[in-house]
Amino acid sequence: MRIPLPLARGAVAAIIVFFAMVASAGAQTGRVVGIVKDETGQPIKGATLSLENPDASPRNFTATSDDHGRFAVIGLKAGEWSLVAQAPGFQPEVARLQVRATTPSAPALTLRRAPQAPPSALGSVGVKDLQADLRSADQQFASQQWDQAIASYKSILARVPALSVVNLQVAAAYRSKKDYDSAIAAYNDLLKSDPANDKARVGVGQAYVEKGDLAAAAGALSQGSSKEAFYAMGDVEAARGNTDAAAQWYQKAAADDPSWGKPLLKLGLASLNKGDRADAAAKMQRVIAVDPTSPEATQAKTVMEQLK
Repeated sequence: MRIPLPLARGAVAAIIVFFAMVASAGAQTGRVVGIVKDETGQPIKGATLSLENPDASPRNFTATSDDHGRFAVIGLKAGEWSLVAQAPGFQPEVARLQVRATTPSAPALTLRRAPQAPPSALGSVGVKDLQADLRSADQQFASQQWDQAIASYKSILARVPALSVVNLQVAAAYRSKKDYDSAIAAYNDLLKSDPANDKARVGVGQAYVEKGDLAAAAGALSQGSSKEAFYAMGDVEAARGNTDAAAQWYQKAAADDPSWGKPLLKLGLASLNKGDRADAAAKMQRVIAVDPTSPEATQAKTVMEQLK
């Protein structure tokens, strides 16, 4: 599944806090519990939580939040799961959740309101109708009905061209279908109207990586200015065998956000590969210190044990 990117819609933002807990290393099954709240801290009743892991059996689980916004899913196989959270009036959000033999907590997810088109840009399209159409398209996306979602999003774009940000969702759906050329075209459509949109630029690079064209990916990502672009560029250079160049990009990502464990972990692993155990240990300690609940912190702890 692809992670849905923000779209226009009203309503307040919501925060979902959840924890992954595995019953035992032997059983390799666990449960996810959490609570869904809006921005003011009020629980959201009736939110739908869907989890998927293609390598598990069963591969899909669904839960609904109760009157207090709480939900629970049991019987999960240890591994990486995609969690989709959605509720009427809110923007669907997807996160990657690691269910492990340890009991890490997952970071809070914030469902943000996306920018809405100015009233003048809507023409004769009613705001309520537009919101309903976006909600329906988002639900199709969350249900992995890729073709239907693409058609719905494109219908919205045809009626309201000012909502060019919808191309992010169109592109994400195409990537889920492995139609990378169409995904790249959708990202580029957004970049035509919003050249500074780094999400679209990173998306182009990632689509090229998935397509297997690392040179084109590097060309797209080198123009990015966000930490995600720097990190993705590091991955591209690493895949091309340019380890020193990769480390420079990871360093840029870490400098842009010192609390982000992912680039620090890559830098630590690079030091380990060079035989610099002291520097590797120092970077692993930084990962654990700045991002203690992340999957990267779990990996860093494993490396630290091996370095002893």
